[in-house]
Amino acid sequence: MIIEYETRDHTALITLNRPEARNAVNHEVAEGIENALDEFEADDDLWTGILCANGPAFSAGADLKAISAGELNLATKRGGFGGIVARERIKPLIAAVDGPALAGGTELALACDLIVASKVARFGLPEVKRSLIASAGGLVRLPRVLPKNIAMQMALTGEPISAEKAHRFGMVNILVEAGEALNESLLLAEMINENAPLAVRATRRSLLESLTMNDNDGMKFAIEETAALAATEDYKEGPLAFIEKRPPIWKGK
Repeated sequence: MIIEYETRDHTALITLNRPEARNAVNHEVAEGIENALDEFEADDDLWTGILCANGPAFSAGADLKAISAGELNLATKRGGFGGIVARERIKPLIAAVDGPALAGGTELALACDLIVASKVARFGLPEVKRSLIASAGGLVRLPRVLPKNIAMQMALTGEPISAEKAHRFGMVNILVEAGEALNESLLLAEMINENAPLAVRATRRSLLESLTMNDNDGMKFAIEETAALAATEDYKEGPLAFIEKRPPIWKGK
């Protein structure tokens, strides 16, 4: 399958499986990612997802061979490019990058909430080298996770940066040795999954909304999210487990 999907406890793995094309995105890849995200989001027993890839590259971005052959639709209606960059999601998603993520590959990683990268990973927006523009989120999201001048230099020169540099500036959450990105992502997912899943989703939603709000509106939004959580079973379980000195048993309800 061009997109592999598997589950491990409360974690879903979505794997790009087109190594012969450096996991470049064509329409089949976009549809496969969207379908996998649909399955992940709909399963109440899955709390965190990981986007990873088989082969030496995370993704080379848009499949230029497919484009030159007349395949122009590398997106889905709901998800945009790759079935993910414009996708509305409620659950956290980690990008496990264990090789170059260039052009649309960088945009796939930026569409995730967290990035774990190995030292053989690279990130870049080389679109200008082909008289193109990074229109699938790269020019919007890159300056949010990197200093503006670093993002500007990447975008205008088309030259990539190393995973070490991306980590130093905060784009990459965790930097690991080659071959360890997926394992470390699974550990990170386990850390997230130790927490109440509905609270994690509300926290993610509040943080993302705060990026476009002033302080007062951001706090008001978080208070509204707290009120919604108060009606859940997990909201009662957290304090009860603390009082009874035992690990909480989350139901996601």
